[in-house]
Amino acid sequence: MRVTIVAKTSSGWWSVGLVVASVLFFVLSQVILGPGPDYDMALAYALTAVIAGIAAAAFVIGIISTMKSKDRSVFVFVAMAN
Repeated sequence: MRVTIVAKTSSGWWSVGLVVASVLFFVLSQVILGPGPDYDMALAYALTAVIAGIAAAAFVIGIISTMKSKDRSVFVFVAMAN
């Protein structure tokens, strides 16, 4: 078993890309909502659901990439841990 740093399959790159997207959505949601408890709760719940969905998709695609395509890279493992 050879472990590499970067992903070598397209599904591995999708997993890594989705994790990056979830982090960017998290930062964007913090900018949109702003500081303090006076923000719109419906919007906060919707943004949280989107971020959780993207992170869950990254996890599932990472599992598929690891099991099916044998993509054993550090980036994919970090994506699944996120």
